[in-house]
Amino acid sequence: MILGIIPARYASTRFPGKPLIDIQGKSMIQRVYEAAKASALLSDVVVATDDIRIREHVEAFGGKAVMTREDHPSGTDRCQEALLRWQEAHPGETAQYVVNIQGDEPFLDPAQIDELAAALDGTVELATQMIQVHTAEALHDPGEAKIVLNAAREVLLFSRQAIPYLRNVAPEEWHLHHVYYRHVGMYAYRTDILEAITRLAPSSLEKAESLEQLRWLEAGYSIKVVETQYDSHCIDTEEDVEKVLKLLQK
Repeated sequence: MILGIIPARYASTRFPGKPLIDIQGKSMIQRVYEAAKASALLSDVVVATDDIRIREHVEAFGGKAVMTREDHPSGTDRCQEALLRWQEAHPGETAQYVVNIQGDEPFLDPAQIDELAAALDGTVELATQMIQVHTAEALHDPGEAKIVLNAAREVLLFSRQAIPYLRNVAPEEWHLHHVYYRHVGMYAYRTDILEAITRLAPSSLEKAESLEQLRWLEAGYSIKVVETQYDSHCIDTEEDVEKVLKLLQK
């Protein structure tokens, strides 16, 4: 079975209480939860939070939530604790995979979850999604992690830089001469791998690029990538709410 986990912290430097904000009559966390529940391939969905207000809100609209520690350094670590809490509440049931669903994407399409979940065949250790880069702006934006693949559509490298470097081509035209991809979407972890990667110490590449997934690559784990046509629409600030709503209305 595949368990969907939605990490949801209350404290946020840029937007405290973000999961509980109202977006067209529903909270952001309710919108994400309902999208996850509409997935055809997830067996169960649970919100992993560190705040009683979020847990009570989720339970009030009929969702499932578990309390986790406040001091987790990443959503991956929070997913591991949430998995343990879920297993305690469901004795005799075993999840083979966990899908980490971002709690700040209220307009997530359930089909995007299913695209990723369909790749989880038991041999896949870790998986995520990518979308093709079509503009020089996105390609050279250090806020976007680019992905270099091998022939099996597994990750060779994540980088904030555009790789490969194209000799004798102007950087603003690189995307016209080579197919580049950037990282979007969710992570999926086989549960034995999830336990293992949360025990790893931060790696040198991870520290250099500030990308958690580089720790897994350096440790020798493989990451399968699924191409998607669904872009991410994250809400990080109050201003992002209106931006995303306008974008979706186009």
